[in-house]
Amino acid sequence: MLKGMGNMAGFVKQAREMQKKMAQIQEGLKNRVVEGSAGGGMVSAMVNGQQELLKLKIDPEAVDPDDVEMLEDLVVAAVSQALKKSKDLSKEEMAKATGGLSLPGMT
Repeated sequence: MLKGMGNMAGFVKQAREMQKKMAQIQEGLKNRVVEGSAGGGMVSAMVNGQQELLKLKIDPEAVDPDDVEMLEDLVVAAVSQALKKSKDLSKEEMAKATGGLSLPGMT
């Protein structure tokens, strides 16, 4: 019975270490920036590793008062691309912490 308790204590210790490492990775992701773009770079979005939109750049040539819908589509496409890259980055970094183990709520 004591041997089983030792295994449980080891498991709990490993879980705490993994949790600490994952928290460090999350903090580090705040400083990692990815970029998504659309329209051949006419619109670009910068997002950090925590899926926070940091900056949106729009080339003045992309602004056509007669076609606002196209600009809206370019903004959505650029932000969506940046968010996907950010999620992929986060997933990749978390996989390093978990040794590839997929944990609910960590992707």
